[in-house]
Amino acid sequence: MHLAYPAVLSALLFSVGVYGVLARRNAVLVLMSVELMLNAVNLNLVAFDAWLRDSLHAGQALTLFTITVAAAEIGLGLAIVLLLFRARGTADIDRATALGDPAEALPVEEPTPVGPAPAGAEALKGQATA
Repeated sequence: MHLAYPAVLSALLFSVGVYGVLARRNAVLVLMSVELMLNAVNLNLVAFDAWLRDSLHAGQALTLFTITVAAAEIGLGLAIVLLLFRARGTADIDRATALGDPAEALPVEEPTPVGPAPAGAEALKGQATA
């Protein structure tokens, strides 16, 4: 088996995954792109294991570990995306600035003035609250 065929396919898969991570705004599509990149790495591991004719099959063993980590990553990632969708109503990454509840945010206190207030400051403050 020639090593070039799976290596080129793996490079194409990885490139599509990188494009998906950089260009997409939907969190589910970003997770799918990360999975494409992990599958490209798995293809490389198995191809090099077959090409080197390793008696221990280390590439295939590492592929099993990578699949396990990818399954855990997609499970946690989808759970976070579902919580984000329930809280915000969208899975858009740009609109998700914080995962906390905006209603439970700490109140912002007004700074206390250091010196005496300038003349007319109380009148302006009264107009701003009215």
